[in-house]
Amino acid sequence: MAKLLYTLYARRLRRQLAGVTLPRHVAMVMDGNRRWARQMGFEDPRIGHRYGAEHLDEVLRWCAEYGIRHVTVFLASVDNVTKRDSGEVGNLMRMIEEVVAERLQRPGSLWQVHLAGRLDVLPESTRHALKLAGERTRGDFHLTIAIGYDGRDELVNAFRSLLEAEGRAGHSVDDIAERLTAEQIAAHLWTSGQPDPDLVIRTSGERRMSGFLLWQAAYSELHFSDVYWPGFRKVDFLRALRSYAARHRRFGA
Repeated sequence: MAKLLYTLYARRLRRQLAGVTLPRHVAMVMDGNRRWARQMGFEDPRIGHRYGAEHLDEVLRWCAEYGIRHVTVFLASVDNVTKRDSGEVGNLMRMIEEVVAERLQRPGSLWQVHLAGRLDVLPESTRHALKLAGERTRGDFHLTIAIGYDGRDELVNAFRSLLEAEGRAGHSVDDIAERLTAEQIAAHLWTSGQPDPDLVIRTSGERRMSGFLLWQAAYSELHFSDVYWPGFRKVDFLRALRSYAARHRRFGA
């Protein structure tokens, strides 16, 4: 009975999305892996990282099904990598190497991988695996992996890069300040070349951005789901799209 009700509800959601405006770019904070593992009764909550990494593959299929050509996922912040228990960090990095990076390179993959974050804080093996994924993938859909990421670090890095480039061109500080535009700053972000997200989804019930895409998400619609990431179902995804479609975007106006 539960399966039948789920199928009927999913069908109803799909009908509600027919002909509506859908986001071109969805960003996701994949939160709650360890809490999901505890909820499911696993003795080692770190196993949630594997389920979470494997679940990304399925969610990307949903995005492709609905023509969402740009996806950004928050895999790990700088603090996740540098301040958590070394055993947990090592487990997380292995999951990223074995599940995320390798699967994205499968023949016929739709996704072109882009990276955003401080790769210098990652283990060498993880850094190498992700860079290979970026070099070897050539899909028409774009996946940006935010790892070793912090939005404030990104902005500091963007301003530093911009000032260095302008300085090499012989421009003075006063000249740079007078001509400075938001477009110039955006060109030096880690996500340069990618459109800003239309919709940001965060799982696990947390209602905060945690430094994710602070610049890029200034006018994004936000959707918070109470389910943990490995338990994020297609109906949860469709509800997020329905919520987005029902909103009138004002872009700060």
